[in-house]
Amino acid sequence: LNSTNIPRTDEGWRLFYLSIRNANLVIQNAPKGARISQADIAKYVAEAKFLRAYNYFWLVRNWGGVPIRTEATLTEPNVKRSTADEVYNLIIADLKEAETNLPDKGAQVGRATKWAAKAALAEVYFTRNQYAEARDKADEIIKSGQFSLVPVTVAADFDKVFGPTVVTSPEEIFYLKMTRQNNLGMYLAMFAHHPGTRLHGAGGFFAHYTDSQTNPVYKNWDNNDLRKSYNWVNWNIGLGANSMLCKKFSDALAPSGTAAGNDFPIYRYTDVLLMYAEAACRAGNAPTAASMEALNQVHRRAYGKPATTPSTVDFKLADYTAETFNDLVLQERGYETQYEGKRWLDLKRLGTPKLKQIIKAATGKDVADKHLLWPIPVGELNFNTTLDPSKDQNPGY
Repeated sequence: LNSTNIPRTDEGWRLFYLSIRNANLVIQNAPKGARISQADIAKYVAEAKFLRAYNYFWLVRNWGGVPIRTEATLTEPNVKRSTADEVYNLIIADLKEAETNLPDKGAQVGRATKWAAKAALAEVYFTRNQYAEARDKADEIIKSGQFSLVPVTVAADFDKVFGPTVVTSPEEIFYLKMTRQNNLGMYLAMFAHHPGTRLHGAGGFFAHYTDSQTNPVYKNWDNNDLRKSYNWVNWNIGLGANSMLCKKFSDALAPSGTAAGNDFPIYRYTDVLLMYAEAACRAGNAPTAASMEALNQVHRRAYGKPATTPSTVDFKLADYTAETFNDLVLQERGYETQYEGKRWLDLKRLGTPKLKQIIKAATGKDVADKHLLWPIPVGELNFNTTLDPSKDQNPGY
């Protein structure tokens, strides 16, 4: 983290806590309303608690233990740093309340539902290595019949999942919703594109790229997997003819850099299927027919096959041990969620040795221990008097 990037992590901290503050205002004040039903109070408080948990989940995974600010401490600037376990206890409590009181369907597309809360709980348990709980929560979503994978027969059909004009789809559980208006669209897409490709209306920064001849992930990815050709485009950005850019989130009509219409997926049905597959295997120390079927549904769709029908691309249960199956699911998660901001956190939950091994194999670089967490912002250390900069700063900063 250099002088350019540390302010970005500081801004993330500020925005997460701003969102938490806004959620706390609803949690504190909605019950005081004189012209609102008890049912609506419960629903809106649950939605605010879902969003509060969502923000704390990002904080705890990236900074470790953090100050817990709730509706009870809205006016208190000095709040001690809690442990990661204490933060997770709040997250789980908030999500359980959200699961109980949120509706099956949101009043608007993009609003949290009980299924979003279940998916978030599954991921929290998954991250905490509580695999039986993660398996069971993911299984509730699968067995509900509320979600399905969008059929794909050619690579371009993935536009029905990630395209800029998609309002919603059968596999959407919870997304950050975007629109083609300045400062209301997906900004991340700008980092992937180049003006010459004309895949983004505002051009692009072409700051995120790779090389098809040196990237082992790209080289080892089966060309018959439709996600490969959908996700990548070859374009010389000045570093040679083998430069590759991610085109997963493309919007040729985006009117500005902050106005791409592509929604940002937080929980898709594929996330749930793959969480179930790995969690079920880890909980029982062996892959099961159900875990293999969950994996195969995602894999079939990637090859243009009907997701729920056995096919020639299916993995076979007898070919895998617990270890090799978990590695297979991890690989599939990487292919499926490219550029969705999940991979780093996915590797962190597996432990430092595994993370370092995978990053080394993919990039040739060694991960420094200090980079497993981000630095507590200097502004927080300066103005929150309960924090001791010598003790409360993360190691290495």
